[in-house]
Amino acid sequence: MKISCWILILWLLLCILASGSHSIDNFNQAFPIIEPDPGHTKLRLSSEGLEAIKRITNPIAAVSVIGPYRSGKSFLLNQLLSLSCYEGFGVGHMRDTKTKGIWVWGTPLELDINGVKTSVFYLDTEGFESIGKSNVYDDRIFALATVLSSVIIYNLPETIREADISRLSFAVELAEEFYGRVKGQDVAFEPAKLLWLIQRDFLQGKSVQQMVNEALQHVPNSDGNKNIDQVNQIRDSLAIMGDNSTAFSLPQPHLQRTKLCDLKDGELDPIYVKKREQLKELVASIIRPKIVQGKSLNGKEFVAFLEQILEALNKGEIPSTGSLVEVFNKGILERCLKLYSEMMAKLRLPLPEKSLQNVHDSSKGETMKSFDEQHFGRHHAKRSVMQLDEEIEKVYKNFIMANEYQSAKLCEALYTRCEDRMDQLQVLRLPSMAKFNAGFLQCNQSFERECVGPSKANYENRMIKMMGKSKSSFIKEYNHRLFNWLVAFSLVMVVVGRFIIKFILIEIGAWILFIFLETYTRMFWSAESLYYNPVWHFIVATWETLVYSPILDLDRWAIPLGFMVVILVVYWRCYGGRKNGSRWLLPLYNNHKGGPDRPRTD
Repeated sequence: MKISCWILILWLLLCILASGSHSIDNFNQAFPIIEPDPGHTKLRLSSEGLEAIKRITNPIAAVSVIGPYRSGKSFLLNQLLSLSCYEGFGVGHMRDTKTKGIWVWGTPLELDINGVKTSVFYLDTEGFESIGKSNVYDDRIFALATVLSSVIIYNLPETIREADISRLSFAVELAEEFYGRVKGQDVAFEPAKLLWLIQRDFLQGKSVQQMVNEALQHVPNSDGNKNIDQVNQIRDSLAIMGDNSTAFSLPQPHLQRTKLCDLKDGELDPIYVKKREQLKELVASIIRPKIVQGKSLNGKEFVAFLEQILEALNKGEIPSTGSLVEVFNKGILERCLKLYSEMMAKLRLPLPEKSLQNVHDSSKGETMKSFDEQHFGRHHAKRSVMQLDEEIEKVYKNFIMANEYQSAKLCEALYTRCEDRMDQLQVLRLPSMAKFNAGFLQCNQSFERECVGPSKANYENRMIKMMGKSKSSFIKEYNHRLFNWLVAFSLVMVVVGRFIIKFILIEIGAWILFIFLETYTRMFWSAESLYYNPVWHFIVATWETLVYSPILDLDRWAIPLGFMVVILVVYWRCYGGRKNGSRWLLPLYNNHKGGPDRPRTD
C-alpha cells in the first residue's frame, strides 16, 4: 500500500514537470492564435499564440495582412518585420495555402505613438478563395481581422477587382455587426486603417490611389438598373472605412518568385527595396493602439476581446456568398415576414378599421424589432428594411381586402335578417305598434353591435332607408288594419254575447263599438279622420295593452288561447250550467217565460 502511494506521488511530480516543459521560452517566432476546425467552417483559439499576447502589459495595436491565397502575404509580413523566410512566417511555394487560420509574430514591435509606448503585433491570415474551404470560413477570417486590427493591409496582385471590393465590403459589414453584438448596439464600430496594397509588374498609367478612388466611386445609374444599384450599395458599405483608406503600390521584388527567400536585398529590384522601406514608414505612421469603449487594450484584455468576437462569429449564421449582405438578410426578411403574417392571422375578421390599423402597427413594430435583432450590416440593411416594409404593406393590403370582404358579408347578412324581420312585422296577424317598435329597436341594436368593419357605414345608410320605409309603411297600414279588426271583433262579440255565453252587457258593448266605428266614418266621410279622435287613441292604447306586452305576445298565442277559450266555453255551456246553476251577478238571457217554478200572483 505504501509503495502505491509513492508511485502515485512520483507520477504527479512527473506530470507537473512535463506540463512545465511545455511553457514557451522563445517568443521570437510565429504562433497560431486562430485555427480552423477540421471542416474549415468555424474557428477556434490556439493557446500558444494567446500566451504570446497575454504577457504584454502595454497598449496593443495589430497589423493584419489579408488577401487571396498565393498572393505573397507571408513574404510581405517578413519584409515588414525585416525577417528572412527562414526566421519569420512560413512561406510556401506550393499551389496550396501555407498559413492556416490566423498567425501572430510572437515578438511585437515597440513603437512610441503620441508619447504612448505601444506593442505592435503583425498578423498573418489565411488567404481566401483556396480550394477545400467554404466562403463562410473566409468571411469569418476577414471579419475577425477587421475587428481586431488597427491597420488592415489588403494585399492584391496587379489590380482591384469587383470581387475584392465586394468581399471587403462584406467583411466590414460583418465586423461592424459582430462588434456591436459583443460590445452593445450603442457602441459604434471602430474602423481600422485600410491600406490598399497593389503589387504589380508595371508602374505606368494610373496611380494606385486613382485606381482605388475610381473603384470606390458610384457607378451612374440613370436607368435604375438593379445590378448597378447593388454595386453602388457595396461601395456605400465601405464608407465607414473610406476616410481611413490609403493606396500604395509595390512592384514585384524579382521575376523568379520561387527564389525570393534565398535572395538578399542587393539581389532584389532596387525600386522594390525603396518602395518597401517607404511602405514600412507608411505603416508605422498610421498605426494606433486598439481602442474599445474609449480605452486601449493590454494583452489580457485584447485576448478577452478576441474570445468574445470569435464566440459571436461562430454562433452567428453567416451567409456563404461572401458578397452581399442582402443575400443573407433575405432569409431573415422572409422569416420576419412570416412572423408578421402569423400575428395578423390570429385576428378574427372583420374588425373596425382603427382596430385593424392598431394591430398592424403593433405587429409591424414587433417584426421590425425582430429584424433589427437579426439582420447583418447597418448600411446594406437599410435596403432590406425598406423591402421588408414594402412586403409588410403588401400583406397588410391583403388583410384590408379580407377585412372589407368579411365586413360586407357580415353586414349584408345582418341587413337581410333585419329586412326579413321588418317584412314579418308588416304582416302580423294582430297588428301592434309596440311589437313593431320593439322589433325595430332590436334590429337597430343588433346591427349596430354586430356589424363592424369598413362596410358598416355603407350598410348603416341602407339600414336607415330600409327601416324608415318599413316604419312608414307599417304606420300607414296599422290604423286601417286595426279599424278592420275592431269592426270584425265587434261583430264577433255580438254573436258571442248573444248566442254563446248570452251575456247581455258583452253584446251591448259590442254593438256600441260597432255603431261608433260605422257611424263615425259615415259622418266624417273617411276613416282617417277617426285616427285623430281621443277616443281612437284610447282604443289604440287598450288594444296595444291587450295584444302585446313583454310578458305576453297575443299575436303569437292568439290561436292557442282562442282554442282554449272555445273549449272552456263549450265545457261551460254543456256541463257548468247544469251542475251549479246560474250564479251570474249580471243579467243573462232567459227564454223560459213560464214554468212550474214561476211564482204565482194574486
